[in-house]
Amino acid sequence: MTKPRAFGTIAQLSCPTRFWGNATAVNDELAPAWLPWSAVDPDLIAFDWNDEESSQLATVIASMVPPAGAGWEERHRFTTEVTALLAARYGRWACGWHWAVGEGGGGGVVTSWCCTSHSVGESAATAAKVVASLLEWRDWLEELAERFAQLAPPAGADAEEHSWHLERATTRLVTVVVDRTGAESGWYGLCRTVLTWFLSSTGMCLETAKNAVDAAIGGRFKSWTAPSRTLVDGVGEDLAVGLTGEKPYRDR
Repeated sequence: MTKPRAFGTIAQLSCPTRFWGNATAVNDELAPAWLPWSAVDPDLIAFDWNDEESSQLATVIASMVPPAGAGWEERHRFTTEVTALLAARYGRWACGWHWAVGEGGGGGVVTSWCCTSHSVGESAATAAKVVASLLEWRDWLEELAERFAQLAPPAGADAEEHSWHLERATTRLVTVVVDRTGAESGWYGLCRTVLTWFLSSTGMCLETAKNAVDAAIGGRFKSWTAPSRTLVDGVGEDLAVGLTGEKPYRDR
């Protein structure tokens, strides 16, 4: 496990010019769906957390909340600046803190946050939502890491066995994403990301993983529609066959 980057107190990062200086291009590099698994893998990126850190973070976030009656642009700027601050302090993995369930959140898994319009309000309450959302997102990444390790094809597996493990992993991961997102608006975006991360965790290069997942899903997942068991199984088999050239055997 890598050591966390050295920072002073979080209050030292409260100035916008400071955290913009520590963050890379927000549009390109602080969107969780675009991050490689290596940037979010909790086994590689340590996360030191305690009551003092929680309190300091909440205080800084509260000081950034726009005043009551602020318009959409100011609220949006607040969430963007919070994302940059969290990424600067904890790593780019933290940019998924507001990838929330439903249309307003972009089809993610976070439930402590809704969207800019409904989640930005009184300063202390808003800060508490940000902290809860960050921890919820971290828990999701840690859960994924555990699932990936359990579902990874064993070393030395032949093509047929490898195919079986890939199909099993795909169907189980899709099912988990459907359950956590409620198959609401845009849920398939998170599903695509999770499957890409899984393949990357096995050592596959990012572009190969992305292309394989896109080909297997083929635009068949839709917003507000939970996929049928047949469709999930079909995507799993298509991904496995596309990567191994072999159909999974059925005797396990």
